[in-house]
Amino acid sequence: MADLECDLAIIGGGLAGGLIALAFAERRPGTRILLIEQADHVGGNHIWSFFDGDVDARDRWLVDPLVSSRWSQGHEVRFPGYRRQLDTPYNSIASPRFDAHVRAALGERLLTGAQVATIGRQFLVLEDGRRICAPAMIDARGAGDLSALRCGWQKFVGQTLRLAQPHGIERPVIMDATVEQIDGYRFVYLLPRDARTIFVEDTYYSDGPALDAAGIAERIAAYAQAQGWQVEELIHSESGVLPVVHGGDFDSYWPADDPVARAGVKAGLFQPMTGYSLPDAVRFATWLVEQPLKGLPAATRTYAAAHWKKGLYYRLLGRMLFGAAVPDQRWRIFARFYRLRPGLIQRFYAGRSTIADRIRILCGRPPVRIRDAMHALLNPPA
Repeated sequence: MADLECDLAIIGGGLAGGLIALAFAERRPGTRILLIEQADHVGGNHIWSFFDGDVDARDRWLVDPLVSSRWSQGHEVRFPGYRRQLDTPYNSIASPRFDAHVRAALGERLLTGAQVATIGRQFLVLEDGRRICAPAMIDARGAGDLSALRCGWQKFVGQTLRLAQPHGIERPVIMDATVEQIDGYRFVYLLPRDARTIFVEDTYYSDGPALDAAGIAERIAAYAQAQGWQVEELIHSESGVLPVVHGGDFDSYWPADDPVARAGVKAGLFQPMTGYSLPDAVRFATWLVEQPLKGLPAATRTYAAAHWKKGLYYRLLGRMLFGAAVPDQRWRIFARFYRLRPGLIQRFYAGRSTIADRIRILCGRPPVRIRDAMHALLNPPA
């Protein structure tokens, strides 16, 4: 088969790869890009969400066309004996809209159903034998070898439900932790799509990555029944397991001699404490589109190494969460956190906590015993 040629090959059409492709299509249309995805569509099967403060105003051009739902009235959280409403608007991107937008922007520069077999220094070969010549490549195919990292896990099953009657939820509920605590810190996440349609996600901060999808689906059904909701239709279902990184070695995760540039989770570009990657994916894509393509592996690794260094504080918090807090009492850490100032909470989720924020988070009456916290910090798991 004849070779294909491009200036930049983006391997992986998930959130990170898709955003990079969209950034180049918009800001550097003269660059010949090729987005390569093994599935028959891009974006997988996901709903990504973000607070307004997660994305800088100067970068909203990249994500605003992708937003499928927006709640300008803010959001709320629920804990035993405590509820709070916060004013920060909230946004969601559904993968079908993401897929449609990427297809419209890229046209023939998108290859779906294309599995990469071999990656060379300036070329890659697909399983069907096609060879793609590219002086610059970036690998955005999900997580790398997580054995180099110490992780807890955020895992979930989410369902979009169509109800017989209005659900009565006016704004997103980021955490409803009034549910039974199972397998670590458990909460339910709610996104009202319209008066009778709601996305319900059952989420766990757990010590292990095993996901009992069938059991969690039963708990979602029980939660809906407890709310008095009669489900008419299951419209959409998704699941996932995200690493909550609290230690490890960056140089082992991304060796310095790796000749291929990386993006997204494969580059370690996510908030270590939450596992969420959208704010970092946006920042990285808008940074990358301004960089020269020559020397991309070294440049992206330097960027990711700086991000890893800045994430030390969040990894320490994660180590205390998983190493010092009794699993069914972990909710107390989040309940205390959500009593702090809204600006502090917003900067935390965006991964931009100030020095004052970091001190404030650790001050006051701790939700875990000091002895246990110090033991977790000084004796990280192998």
